[in-house]
This record gives sequence, C-alpha cells and structure tokens, in this order.
Amino acid sequence: MNAGELCNRNVVTTERETGIAEAARLMRDHHVGSLIVVENRDGRAEPVGILTDRDIVIEVIAEEVGLDEVSVGDVMSYALLKVNERETVFDTAQRMRARGVRRVPVITDSGELAGILALDDILELLSEELSLLARLTSRETEQEQKKRA
Repeated sequence: MNAGELCNRNVVTTERETGIAEAARLMRDHHVGSLIVVENRDGRAEPVGILTDRDIVIEVIAEEVGLDEVSVGDVMSYALLKVNERETVFDTAQRMRARGVRRVPVITDSGELAGILALDDILELLSEELSLLARLTSRETEQEQKKRA
C-alpha cells in the first residue's frame, strides 16, 4: 500500500500569516492536533510547514508570548518532511521514525498537497493486518480439526 492510498485527504490547512489564536480555533473546530501550512504556487497549495498543538504550547504559551504578537509563520516547523503519494507506507514509516515525526504531508509529483498521513493511520493498518493473520492461524486449526473428524 502506498501513502496516497492510506492518507487522509481532508487536510486542515492555514497560511503563515494566520494568527495563533485563529490557528488554535481551527484545530479545535476540526478536532486535529496539527495544521499544514501551505503557500499558493501556480494555483497549487504546496506545504511549506506544519504547526502542531505542541508548538503552540512550547513556543507561545510556555514562553508567555502574547497570542496577538506572533503568527503561524513565527512558530511553525519549517523542516518539513514530505512524502510522495506513491511512496510505500513502509518507507514512509521508516522516514517518519528517522525524523521523529508523527505526521507527514503527502504530496503529488507536482508538489501539491494531497493529504496527511499520521502515525495513528499506520498503526491502524498494521493492527488490521495483524488481526487478519491471527484469524488465519485459528482458521487453519479449525480446518485441520474438521479434516481429522
């Protein structure tokens, strides 16, 4: 399976100029822990950063910075790991682990935002696969018992 097949295509985005309070409201209203920061390039929304709820806590609230004094662009992470939608989930997970990130924007060949892939999505896929394997072994035992009966 590739990243494009597993990713969530409904991505909540914002721009660098958005205020922190507005960004926090977007996260609350959409029940997400991060926003992908995009820039419009030739009519395409290209990801340029990510803002997480943790960024807001660590960089703004803990530092007692006024919410009206900073924008998303001041707090977001610029060292953004992006994965192509054709990249395998396994390769994506390895890259996420190497960079220590839980979420990655998924992009098209032209660099446009296609979706977002989270660690939780990968864990859900793996748990489904493991469950199928576990059922296979019990089914195999059932078949063997029927054969001998």
